[in-house]
Amino acid sequence: MIGVPARAIRQVILLGLLCSLLPLASLAQVQGSAVNQHLWLAYFGDHPVSERWQIHLDAQWRRHDLGLTWQQLLVRPAINYKLNEHVLVTGGYVFVDSFRYGEFPRSYRAPEHRVFEQLILNHGAGTAAIQHRFRVEQRLLGQRGDPEVNDINTWQYQNRFRYFARAAIPLGSSRYYLALSNEAFANFANPGGRTVFDQNRAYAGIGFPVARATRLEFAYMMQTIQQPSGTVFEHNNTLQISIFSNLSLFGNKNP
Repeated sequence: MIGVPARAIRQVILLGLLCSLLPLASLAQVQGSAVNQHLWLAYFGDHPVSERWQIHLDAQWRRHDLGLTWQQLLVRPAINYKLNEHVLVTGGYVFVDSFRYGEFPRSYRAPEHRVFEQLILNHGAGTAAIQHRFRVEQRLLGQRGDPEVNDINTWQYQNRFRYFARAAIPLGSSRYYLALSNEAFANFANPGGRTVFDQNRAYAGIGFPVARATRLEFAYMMQTIQQPSGTVFEHNNTLQISIFSNLSLFGNKNP
């Protein structure tokens, strides 16, 4: 029998329920709502180069219509510093290329540059591994200041906060585990009075090891996005396939 400790997943479920209510505050202004089907292929690597330092890289190939057309391309290199077994701090850069898609597409394809800082806290609860991630992003979003000009010619600065909670729960004595997570995104201190709620990602999947220090996850994610106008919501059913790797670099011992 599979034992799933209630303590291990209670905070993740509660967070997901609370965050799912956030868009309700803007329902009176909603003028449109769209349901999309997406496919995300992702790589997440935290590669030790010494006892405390790691190179982080994640790259995500995000596609609309279950892979037929582009949604986004994201590349995120960063540096991790391991304070102890439970605390990891990170700083890095992100490039995002966002495309037009769906029933309410953005006006034009546009790039984004970000820098970010984050804190990760890891702990156990019964047999489950719990992770909390706090991330602050400073974003530069490409804009077309002149509608007659096809190229990006201005940049808009924005701030965003993200909180991510995850539980990885072993499924009995097998090599498989259940992954449950939720991530809430909130805009803050931004010019132009952009709405506070940005998006929410509720995630459930199955993972298993595939090689040394490497595992694979197949998951379903519901991504709820409030577009910048504040009047359109997207409800994106997303199939996510992810590779996670902790392989050490330069011949160091793997964790």
